[in-house]
Amino acid sequence: MTSRQQLEALLGEVAGRTLSPEDAADRLANLPVRDLVFARVDTHRELRQGAPEVILGEGKAPEQVAAIAVALVEAGASSVLVTRTDEYQRGAVRAALPDAEEHVSARAIWVEREPLDKHGEVLIVSAGTSDGPVVHEARIRAELLGTHVRVHEDVGVAGLHRLGPVIPDLDRADAVIVVAGMDGALASVVGGLAPCPVIGVPTSVGYGSAREGETALHAMLCSCADGLAVVGIDDGLGAGSVAARIARRAAVRA
Repeated sequence: MTSRQQLEALLGEVAGRTLSPEDAADRLANLPVRDLVFARVDTHRELRQGAPEVILGEGKAPEQVAAIAVALVEAGASSVLVTRTDEYQRGAVRAALPDAEEHVSARAIWVEREPLDKHGEVLIVSAGTSDGPVVHEARIRAELLGTHVRVHEDVGVAGLHRLGPVIPDLDRADAVIVVAGMDGALASVVGGLAPCPVIGVPTSVGYGSAREGETALHAMLCSCADGLAVVGIDDGLGAGSVAARIARRAAVRA
């Protein structure tokens, strides 16, 4: 049962006089946050925003990650996604939630309990194979948020002819994510072709003066392509979230 369904059921009990307003108020007081001492879990984010909370694995003990994931599942999250994990954290989540799925190179593990209806089209384009971990972090998030996702990998400007087969998909997409390291040039190229919003994700891929993604970040921020927005370095999660919201809203209002 999702958090919205839980809230509707609670209000139904009050309306049906099977639960007193006082008892309902006590329950409501505990709904928005689950206090685990080491974490105050926001269980109402999906109710407010239509997008469930995401757990950042970095810096957390495996048992903490698993406890937060269980708390979100118990609160009725449609999905629970843990990003930037190591093998020990993923093992703890699998032990607590055996139906969890994982993507090792994306360092992600997730459970999908109430799949959202799919609305909108998100296209993800990457410059090189080395950008794959960020690509799939974005893909997983966008899919869990209820969008159709198509991915084209390794079509960077070093072989620009490879972008040709991607162009028809640019016309169909409601939002495009471009993942690129090195000089980040692919974002400007796609930004000059796509009729929909484009979200650039600079990655920490590259040699020497790539500076762990700073060069790609600055290049994307300086792009002359109109309609290109940029998230932080390696932020596949943020790009997937933004693209999914754009695509779903565009599809619903079409």
